Amino acid sequence: MQETKRRIIWHGIFLFFLGLITGFVETQFSNPRMGLAAHLEGLMNGTFLIALGAIWTEIRLSLAPEAAAFWTALIGAYGNWATTTMAATFGTAALSPITAAGHAGQPWQELIVTLGFGLVGLTTVAASVLVLWGLRRVQTR
Repeated sequence: MQETKRRIIWHGIFLFFLGLITGFVETQFSNPRMGLAAHLEGLMNGTFLIALGAIWTEIRLSLAPEAAAFWTALIGAYGNWATTTMAATFGTAALSPITAAGHAGQPWQELIVTLGFGLVGLTTVAASVLVLWGLRRVQTR
């Protein structure tokens, strides 16, 4: 459990670092507004993983759901940053009309970003449900 906690925190710090680096180059993207979103996604999802790591030992799940919570949290966090960075690079408008600001990518780019954001949404919700389940009140006798 402690090793998993350290791994999650490590990934949180690393993703936070990727968010910082993204901030240095956000104006170089095809869509700088989406570049700013990618910067913030790295920071926020990194912070989420750090917080998750901090409470990891409080989560009570059996082995398979614990592994699922770990992997869905990582996939969702990294996927959110990566998909948003890809959207900034391509200049797509998929699922982000506010940050698209009149940009549009090629149809294949829009499809990849749409699928990426869909995967991110599903994995993040799944991770949240598993963690909430693991934090439920445990019956004591």
